[in-house]
Amino acid sequence: MTGRPRTVVRRAPGKLFIAGEYAVVEPGNPAILVAVDRYVTVTVSETEPETEPETDTGFGSGPGETGVVVSSDLVPGPVRCRWRDGRLFGRSGGPDEQRLLGRLTHVLSAVEVVGRLLAERSLPVPGLSISVSSGLHDDGTKFGLGSSGAVTVATVAAVASYCGLELSPDARFRLALLATAGLDVRASGGDLAASTWGGWITYRAPDRAAVLDLARRRGVEEALATPWPGFEVRRLPPPHGLSLEVGWTGTPASTASLVSGLDRRTWRGSASHQRFLEATTDCVRAAVTALERGDDLGLLRRIRQARRELALLDDEVGLGIFTTRLTALCDAAETVGGAAKPSGQGAATAASPCWTPKRRRTSPTYARSGPGRGTAPADPSHPEGNEE
Repeated sequence: MTGRPRTVVRRAPGKLFIAGEYAVVEPGNPAILVAVDRYVTVTVSETEPETEPETDTGFGSGPGETGVVVSSDLVPGPVRCRWRDGRLFGRSGGPDEQRLLGRLTHVLSAVEVVGRLLAERSLPVPGLSISVSSGLHDDGTKFGLGSSGAVTVATVAAVASYCGLELSPDARFRLALLATAGLDVRASGGDLAASTWGGWITYRAPDRAAVLDLARRRGVEEALATPWPGFEVRRLPPPHGLSLEVGWTGTPASTASLVSGLDRRTWRGSASHQRFLEATTDCVRAAVTALERGDDLGLLRRIRQARRELALLDDEVGLGIFTTRLTALCDAAETVGGAAKPSGQGAATAASPCWTPKRRRTSPTYARSGPGRGTAPADPSHPEGNEE
């Protein structure tokens, strides 16, 4: 390809679930999310060709053309990968390399999906040098603000732009969801939507297994153009009379492990599961109405309702969502006339969004008076989405 830029930089914000987590995993169920002003930044530039010939790349790159080199602030040193049958693999296959690759799976999956689209358009996949820098962790400890989703969205945008693809936000989201669902079909994609569009949104997930099957049978290009049943993203106005602050307990958690924990139990598909879905859907719809009407008190009531529903889920299934620290963070908001709840599937580790009336706004350090770790500096008021 001619005229390729020397370097492309894209970034994507992290996210918070306002309401609807867990229920949004089921296709068509709504959730509310907000992007925050902490970002993952991905820089893509050209990497030098290798002197060793490489064959059977799966994308038609000739001998001497390099694969992908990834550097990240979460791994020591660069990791070199080669294409084989449309997938990226390490050079040595040793255990140390595999451990590093395991921390870069979302980046590599995003590159692979863009590579598939390029191949379908009969475009070459160039050698790529990818650098990842994240503001969504503290010395490697994640805040629970959707870093996996943000890095996937930013990687898709940066690699696609570097390779000359002009993609709409909808197309970038769809590629990111294909990359994410290929790793974990239970991932809702809500974090990807918040990282792509930014601001406050309501989101409904498509059937990810059906979407993956569509891409396998008819190609990525067709998956970008075909309507996805159940999928919806719509912008929402932010609350005007409430301050949104973020409390963090200081302990990381795995979204995938908590969602899979539900699948391993008999709860999923039970009458209790159905009640939770119905109650959460009603709560989200009412919260959307409150936001659209500027009803701050109504929104606070729905946040408290969402907290109660998560507490019932925690009692029934035993996921460990409400730990002492996270409960203290939530209770701190109530003491100043606000409301708070866990965000996402991050159990005791997730960032906890706290709403307090602006006229009674307290210092962001108020949460530190309890056993919690304190607030993560993030301002969800006016974050942009994935940058062009």
